[in-house]
Parts: sequence; structure tokens; C-alpha cells
Amino acid sequence: MLDSASKSSVFDSILIANRGEIAVRVIRTVRAMGLRSIAVYSDADADAKHVREADDAVRIGPAAARESYLSIERILDAARQTGAQAIHPGYGFLAENAAFARACADAGIVFIGPPASAIEAMGDKIRAKLTVSAAGVPVVPGRTEPGLSDAEVRAAAIEVGFPVLLKPSAGGGGKGMRLVHEESELDGAIESARREARGSFGDDTLLVERFVQRPRHIEIQVLADTHGNAVHLGERECSLQRRHQKIIEEAPSPLLDAATRERMGAAAVNAAKAVDYTGAGTVEFIVSADRPDEFFFMEMNTRLQVEHPVTELVTGIDLVEQQILVAAGEPLGFSSVTLTGHAVEARVYAEDPAHGFLPTGGTVLALREPSEVRVDSALVTGGVVGSDYDPMLAKVIAWAPSRTAALRKLSGALGRTAVLGLGTNVPFLRALLADPDVVAGTLDTQLVERKLDSLVAQEVPDAVFVAAALDQLLAVRPTGAVVDPWDVPDNWRLGGRGGTSSRLACADRQVTVRVTGGASAASVVVDDGPAVEASADWDGDDLVVRIGARVHRYLRHADGDVLWLAADGQVWPVAEHSILEGEAAAGALGGPLVSPMPGTVLLVKAQQGEQVSAGQPLLVIEAMKMEHTIAAPVDGVLTEMRVQAGQQVALNQPVALVTPSEEQS
Repeated sequence: MLDSASKSSVFDSILIANRGEIAVRVIRTVRAMGLRSIAVYSDADADAKHVREADDAVRIGPAAARESYLSIERILDAARQTGAQAIHPGYGFLAENAAFARACADAGIVFIGPPASAIEAMGDKIRAKLTVSAAGVPVVPGRTEPGLSDAEVRAAAIEVGFPVLLKPSAGGGGKGMRLVHEESELDGAIESARREARGSFGDDTLLVERFVQRPRHIEIQVLADTHGNAVHLGERECSLQRRHQKIIEEAPSPLLDAATRERMGAAAVNAAKAVDYTGAGTVEFIVSADRPDEFFFMEMNTRLQVEHPVTELVTGIDLVEQQILVAAGEPLGFSSVTLTGHAVEARVYAEDPAHGFLPTGGTVLALREPSEVRVDSALVTGGVVGSDYDPMLAKVIAWAPSRTAALRKLSGALGRTAVLGLGTNVPFLRALLADPDVVAGTLDTQLVERKLDSLVAQEVPDAVFVAAALDQLLAVRPTGAVVDPWDVPDNWRLGGRGGTSSRLACADRQVTVRVTGGASAASVVVDDGPAVEASADWDGDDLVVRIGARVHRYLRHADGDVLWLAADGQVWPVAEHSILEGEAAAGALGGPLVSPMPGTVLLVKAQQGEQVSAGQPLLVIEAMKMEHTIAAPVDGVLTEMRVQAGQQVALNQPVALVTPSEEQS
């Protein structure tokens, strides 16, 4: 590894054209190299972590990404204002935008990434497959002609044979990708794939590929310099996915042997050389779990990957540093690498796995991140997680000498992760890491979907409600010296200790908790369960509860009528039931429909006064790059449509009203 303190002779200041955890991560290396870091931010990110940590920061526009992080003109203007000599694009936004790379060159600013020609060659999946196939890299059978019409896509899918995968030619990250199992699904899938591809990339060109049964997603990290040197840094296993979005990644793959690793590595290097690639890039392959010696090229990501930390931990190479050095014209300082130990990464998202992974949001009221592993995070206490950007909040990455130890270490670290104020997928991640097939390394890209029900089924335990009830007593405990014993909230009265009852709700569970005594010594009953002896006290930001012989410690934060508690990777917002009873719900009785997440109305598919059927789509809401369709709950009349396309909506905001047919008659 080259000396990270060495300063490039070509430039000394770098603008990071991104936000969130990747901007924070790039700033860390820029600072370690002795260079000046410059952040850019939208109005929504004015107080974000990457802005706080950079040496300089420039506002580039409103929250809408098209007017800020996707604005080439505003990014370049910020670079000129601050004297930045180079721009690191991170990933997403403008990272794989050839026009941006050319604009940087025209402005005399170094683009820390591959040449525009390589971005164009690999950004178009059709052209990419033709290019690497000519270089001897195996590709998935399918139809890759540009400009296929809907009818041609349909014919191609039938020709290739089901199941088939529809993929947008431009972009990646699973956006616009659709798996089609039978001919009856084709028309709807084509329409949906084109719409999402057009919205995400401005290009709705589709290609058709054979879907490999029990596929595994394995990618090779490559580095290439401007002197003709190219090297691979081993593979990453990325098979644990949901809807083509990666969840947990690891290096090396438990599937590959040394010989297959070298074959795939050589193919990846050949793919990079075929387009005169420079910098860091990733060549993605699909591998059959039944035939690990058979692999096919999927695509090349011409940027840093979200999962790059696992490669850094097993190779000891800082990939951001290498990107900067290559962009500065320096040759690679190595021709091969040795993989040491095992690394696993988990992506922490603002989403609710128990309710279809809908995006969540809110203010970070309290935060605790593990210190024994690497955490790439943009989270700060008081920060607001909105619906304007991708829902990924942080990455937790663990290294250990063996895969078993790395999985165990990561699970433990996630258990010590707590984000109070919004829902996250941390409990889901821990359940996934404990799955027997994951532990055994028998992975494929459908594993998560097959086991989803068992991975998200987690009921709120009684102990949480006991803790919340005792916390209520602590909250009314007098401060300072007690002068009048009647001020002590222990429910004492003539004839002995009395009791109080609370109706509490959390997630899908509502209970009555009866407490006899005070927080220092109480008998507590949850619903019709047995009485337990319990006590509680505050310890800094923690609530410490003793139930019988067991001690529970929770990170706590009271926010109005909601008490947030966190332990073992789980977070529970516990509320007085009365504040939830007015929540609008449609159900079998029809009535008002509410937005299940904060976001933007993408499409309105029915008009007020229209007769609708149960299950009929009424509107589509988009948040954090995800679409959610709201459908009619019953047969009836759409008596109110309260929103229009392009309108912002809040969580639980009424958007439509369906009156059942019986009430109409």
C-alpha cells in the first residue's frame, strides 16, 4: 500500500460531488492524504455530517437532486468557487455520467474516475456485452439489440424462454429490472420497467436475458492506471439481495476456489482493458450455484461500489486513495494482491422490513454505533432522514480471520447499533446473518425472497412494555430531595400500594400494562400474563430495567408521547394507545386511504367519481427511489382523490377516499 500521507503533485484540493456516507468516507481518505476536502450540499443537507467534516462546503441548490447533486453546472461552479483541482463523484448521482466526465475535462478539472469513453461503453449494457464478448468474456444468452420495441422485447422474451430478466440498457442498482416468470406477466413488466428506467436514467431502452436458475452474484474489483497496468483484487459475494438491491456482501466468496478466482479475475481485467479503463471499477458476473465453474458477464460498474470496504479489509488497500493516485497520473504500486481473512458488510437502510420494506424517515433522536468494527456512516444526532434521497444510512463492516468469526462479529456489532427516531432494517439484517444457509455459505439471489416471512416476523416482547411503563413512573419522579412522601410516585395509598394501568402500543401489538408500586420496586402485569417483579432507573441515556433476575439495558429517548427504546439491534417506539386510535385505515370497510410513507405522487391512475374494483391501482407514490402502489381496498366509488401527480405527501397523509358499493346503493 502506498504512503497515504503522500500528497499528489498534480492537485491538492478535491471536491466530493456526493452526499451521505460515501462523501464522509471519501473525505476521510482525502484528509489522510494531506489534501483539502470540499463538500457540496443541498438545502436538505445543510447540517449533514459530510458538510461538518469537510474543510470547505458549498450550497448547490434545493433538495431535489436534479437541481443540486445531479446539476453538472452547479457542481462545476462550486469547484471553480473553491479552487478545487479534482472532483470525486462517489457512487450514484453523476458518478457514471459521461457528460459530467467530459465537462470536468473541458473545465480543466480532474475527474477521479475512468475516461468518458469507458463510461459510455460500459454504461450501455447492450454495447458492453458486445464489447466484452469480443474480448473473450462469456456473456449471458439473450437479445441485446438496441432500440427494441415493446413487441420486439415481448418476442425476444418468448424466444429466450421463461424465466427471463428485463434490464434497462442504461444505469444499474436494480432500477427498472424485472423478472418475468410467464408470458401473462410480460406486458405489465415491460411497461413498469420502461417507466422506472426512464425516470431513473432518462433512457427506457430494454434488453432481455436468460435468467440463470439459482444464480449467485459475484463481482471482481479491478484497478487500472494510465500506464497500461491493470490488476484484479479478488471477488465479492453479493448474492444476498432483495429486488436486485444488495443487502449483505462479503469477501472472498465462499463459493470460489483459487483456480476459478483467477479465471474470473483474468476475465474482469480483459473486460476493463477492452475499453481502456482507468481507476477503480467492478466487473459483475452471474454464477450458477450448481455450476460454480460457469460464469457470465452481467455489467461493469465504472465507479467505486457501495461494498468496496470488504475488499479494502481483506487486501489492506485503500481504494479511494488508489483512485486519487491513478487520477493524478501515478502508476499502480503492485501487480497482484493477497487476500487475508474474511470481511462482511451489512447495509443499514431507513426502511420497515415488516411492512414490505417501505421507506421510513424522521429525525435521529439518539444514535449509537459500534466501535469494534468499521462503520461508514452519515448519521448524526439531530439529523433528518427525508424522502429526497436513497434510504441507505450507513454500512457496518466486520473483519475476522475466518468467515464464521466475521459473521459472528458483524451480528454482534449490529446488536450494538441503535438509531432512535425512525425505523431501520437492523433486526432483519441480524436475522439474515443467523440463517442456516447464510451461515453455511449456500447462497443465491432468491434466498431472501424465499425466507422473507421468517426473517421479518418479530413480535414486540413483553419486556419492552414493562420497560416503557416503568419509564413513565421515572418521568414523574420528583427531582432533588423529597420533602413530602406523598410526592413519591409509588402508587402507595391507605391499605397498601395501589396500581396504575397504561394502554401501550408498539408496531402491530397493543397491550394493557398494570403496575403496582413504583419504579424502584414494582409488580407488573402485561395483559393476562403473570405478574413479574421489576425495577428501573436511568443511567445517562440508558434505561436499566431488572425483571426478575435478568437485567435489560435500553438506549432511550422520549419524544412527546412516544418513548423510543433500543436493545440488541432492535428499536421500539412505544406510544400511548390513544394517540394511535385516530389513524386512518381503509381495510375491508373502505374509507380513507393514507400514504404509507413520505414521498412524491408519481402517477394517478384513477379519477374521482370512477367506479373501482378491489385491488385496482389508484396511484403510485415514490420515495427514496422506490415505488409503492396504493390500491382500492374494496369495490366501490373513488369519491375523493386528494392528491395529484408531482405532489409531496407525508406519512399517513390521506390521499384518496373509496366508498364501498353497499354504501353507494
